[in-house]
Amino acid sequence: MASKKSDPISVDQEKQFEQELETKAAHKLTKWILSIIGVLVVVVGIFGTLYVHDALQPFNTSDKSELKVKIPIGSTNKDIAVILEKNKIIKNATIFNYWTKTKSLTDFRAGDFYLSPSMSLDEVVHQLQTGGTRTVVARVLVREGVTVEEVGDAIAKNTKFKKDDFLKLMKNDTFIKSLAKKYPKLLDSSLKSKSVRYNLEGYLFPAKYDVYKSTTLKELVTQMVQKANEVYTPYFAKIKAKDLTVQEALTLSSLIEREGVTKADRAKISGVFFNRLAIDMPLQSDIAVMYALNTHKKSLSLEDIKVKSPYNLYVHAGFGPGPFNNPSLESLNAVLNPVDQDQGYLYFVANLDTGKVYYSTTYDEHLNTNADLGQ
Repeated sequence: MASKKSDPISVDQEKQFEQELETKAAHKLTKWILSIIGVLVVVVGIFGTLYVHDALQPFNTSDKSELKVKIPIGSTNKDIAVILEKNKIIKNATIFNYWTKTKSLTDFRAGDFYLSPSMSLDEVVHQLQTGGTRTVVARVLVREGVTVEEVGDAIAKNTKFKKDDFLKLMKNDTFIKSLAKKYPKLLDSSLKSKSVRYNLEGYLFPAKYDVYKSTTLKELVTQMVQKANEVYTPYFAKIKAKDLTVQEALTLSSLIEREGVTKADRAKISGVFFNRLAIDMPLQSDIAVMYALNTHKKSLSLEDIKVKSPYNLYVHAGFGPGPFNNPSLESLNAVLNPVDQDQGYLYFVANLDTGKVYYSTTYDEHLNTNADLGQ
């Protein structure tokens, strides 16, 4: 029996079949592409969320140091964000800018701000809005007439810094020269002096100094020298006119600081010292000998005043190497404005009970005054 032949497929049917296959393939490809895009969107979304979240965190939670950041007048939020990122206070300027916009944060101030990489964005914003209050963690009082050694004691007592580190800094030539370069009129004569124990003796101006979390020992000392430069600058011309160096003027100031109590006596003692210098007579100050001995005594022995030291002004005429302490401005004014110099006084002695100072023109008169006082 003959087989039955199938009906032939028309051209239209073949095209329709091909179109259906193409449509199914296109649908599969579309689903595959959409699936890939969906996965990518999710992945990008996750990473984006994580990135933004990280960018909103403190720059470095373990870095508690403070940085001085200057925000110029007229800075926009965007400008401020760039400045903060540049100073490594925030991680991302763009995200910080959008974050402040979403929270409608404005009223940022201009000026100097002390910010830490460990601060949260809320803390940074608070500082920018309130004026950047800086927290004082300690204060160091440099009293009038104290020595470098005593300044070291005050620093060690009130701050985290050690006295030994402070005294090492006082001997650090690189640091001292950097200050002299910054304040040449103030410190040049100190650096030129020979046999100086501490070049900054006399230049740590008596005042109260604030210490912040980020303050370094060098910065603290620089503040003291900067204050001395600020206070003494108006007097440089008069010091020069009196034919003195700053080192010599402060040396006399440091002696007068401890020898005299009242303003009047300091001016008179200044006259005595200038009269002695005029005839190359040693200044014979107990203050100088005690500095040479590196100790404080109520009275000196004959052996004490023979101590071998360039600071011993019983033995050596002139000014000696330099200041014996950090004097007050009043004492410098006494140096620049001595009184009764024309009286020819060469000696003085203070009544230890009353504090009254007696002046003499001759050594015999001075001895008689001492005898009358029972000293």
